Amino acid sequence: MEFDYVIVGGGSAGSVLAARLSEDPSLTVCLLEAGGDGKGILVRAPLGMIAMLPGRPKINNWAFETVPQPGLNGRRGYQPRGRALGGSSVLNAMLYVRGHPSDYDDWASAGCDGWGWSDVLPVFRRSERNVRGADEFHGASGPLDVAEQRSPRPISRAFIDAAAEVQISRNNDFNGPDQEGAGLYQVTQFWRDGRQGERCSVAAAYLHPVMNRSNLHVITGAHAIKVLMEDGRAAGLVYRRGKTEHQVSARAEVILSGGAFNSPQLLMLSGIGPGEHLRSRGVDVVKDLPGVGQNLQDHVDYIYAAKTRDTDVMGLGAVGAYKLLRHILDWRRDGSGLVASPGAEAGAFLKSDPGLDRPDLQLHFVAALVDDHSRKLHMGYGYSCHVCVLRPHSRGEVGLDGPDPLRAPRIDPKYLSDDRDAALMLKGVRIMRQIMDAPSLRKYRLREVYTRDGMDDAELMALIRDRADTIYHPVGTCRMGRDPMAVTDPELRVRGVTGLRVVDASVMPTLIGGNTNAPTVMIAEKAADMILAAGNA
Repeated sequence: MEFDYVIVGGGSAGSVLAARLSEDPSLTVCLLEAGGDGKGILVRAPLGMIAMLPGRPKINNWAFETVPQPGLNGRRGYQPRGRALGGSSVLNAMLYVRGHPSDYDDWASAGCDGWGWSDVLPVFRRSERNVRGADEFHGASGPLDVAEQRSPRPISRAFIDAAAEVQISRNNDFNGPDQEGAGLYQVTQFWRDGRQGERCSVAAAYLHPVMNRSNLHVITGAHAIKVLMEDGRAAGLVYRRGKTEHQVSARAEVILSGGAFNSPQLLMLSGIGPGEHLRSRGVDVVKDLPGVGQNLQDHVDYIYAAKTRDTDVMGLGAVGAYKLLRHILDWRRDGSGLVASPGAEAGAFLKSDPGLDRPDLQLHFVAALVDDHSRKLHMGYGYSCHVCVLRPHSRGEVGLDGPDPLRAPRIDPKYLSDDRDAALMLKGVRIMRQIMDAPSLRKYRLREVYTRDGMDDAELMALIRDRADTIYHPVGTCRMGRDPMAVTDPELRVRGVTGLRVVDASVMPTLIGGNTNAPTVMIAEKAADMILAAGNA
C-alpha cells in the first residue's frame, strides 16, 4: 500500500492530523493505531475511566511502568497512556487547560519561531467549540466540544469556597485573561447533538466523523515496529498486525504521533537516536541524533486523601452502589449525574511565592478517594486533592531495553532528582493542606488517610517520596529547537532525515503550566497547517 502521508499513532495528535490532512481530497492518508477504535461505552461514559486507568486489565491502556526512581524511594512509577483512537483523551479526566501564555513565549524565545502565545492562541480558538461562545480567548466553531461540567458535586464547590477562605481568588476560566485562582474546570465533553454528557475524545471530535472519506485509510490493531529508510529519507513503515508484518509506503512524509514514550522509542528502533545507546541495544545506527529520548519532563504529583461520611461522592459502599444505579439512569437520559463527572471537578493554579509572575503549582480536587491511580481501593467514601510542580527542573529520559519492538520503552523520569522540585512540592503540600483545613472543607472530613497535623518537613518529605507519582503529562523527548540536542526543528521535521516529522507532546521544549491534552491538539492543528503549506509550496 502506498499513500502520501503515513501517520503512526491515532491519539490526540494523530487524530487531528488524519482529519485535517484528509480534508484535501487530492491527498491520501494512512493512519496506524496499535489499539482499537475508541468508541466503547467505557470511553463514552466519563466515569468509565476508573475501569481503564488502573490497567488491570489493560483496557485502552499501554499501562507502562518506569524504572525504579531514587527520588521516590526506589519505587517504580506507573505511566498509563491511551491505546486506542483518541489516545490518552479516551481515559483522561477531560480537563481543558492550555497552560500559561508565557509558556509559549518561552518556546519562541528558545528559538522555536512561530510558537509564541500570539501564534498559538488563534489555533487554540480554531480547535474548540466552547459552550460559552466565541470571544477573545475562545472559539465556538471548532471540532472539539468544550463544556461546563454537567453535575459537579457540592464538595467540589466547597473546595472553591475553602480556597477563598485562605485568600485564594475565585477563577471561572483558567484559559481566560488570568490563570491564577480556584474554580471548576471546563471539560472536553459533548454538550450538543444529543450526546450531552459523553466524553468528547479527540478521535470523537475530529476522526470518527470523517472515517468514511475515500482518501483516508485507518488501520487499528497495527503496532508500528520500524520506519523504512531509503537514501536518508523516510519512505514508509513496517507494522505488525496480529502475528503478521506488513509494510506501507509514504510518497511525501512519515509522521510519528505516538506520544512522549512511543515516538522516541520508534525512532530508536529505526536507528535514529543516540548512537552509543543504540549500539549497546543491538540496533544499527542510521542517524546519530543524541537528543532522541532525552529531556523527558513530567508533572510529579502528590495526593492528599481523606475519608468522609458524605455519600455524594464516588465510593465503595451499599449507599453508593444504589446511587450509582440512579446516576447511570440519569446519564443515559440526559447526560447528567456522577457518570458524567471528570472526577477532578475543581482545581487551582497557585503561586508558591506572591512575587512570582505566574503560578508554579496546580491542584486537582477529586470527588473520590484516589490512591495509587485507583489501583489501591478503600472501602467507604472519601475525597482527595492533587498538587503538582508545574515546571519541574528534573529531566529524565526514554530508551530501549533491547531491539525487540514489542517490548515497552525504558522510562526514567528521574522524579524529584532536582532538589528544587522537592522543595517546591513540599511548599505545595503545605498550601494544599491549608485549603483542606479551611472550614468549608473541614466539615466534610472524617479523618485524613496519610497526613496528620503537626508533621515536620522531614516527615512530610518522606511521605511525598513514598507516595508521589505522575499526573500523566510526559513531554519533551523529541523536542523542537535549533541547537544540537534538538530532535525536531520548529516545523517539527526530524533533523537530518528527509520526509520524517514528529507531531505530539514529545516536541514540547518545556512543560507548559497545566494539563497537556489541549496543547497537544493545538500542536497537531498547527503542524497540519505547516504540512499542507509545504506540500503546496
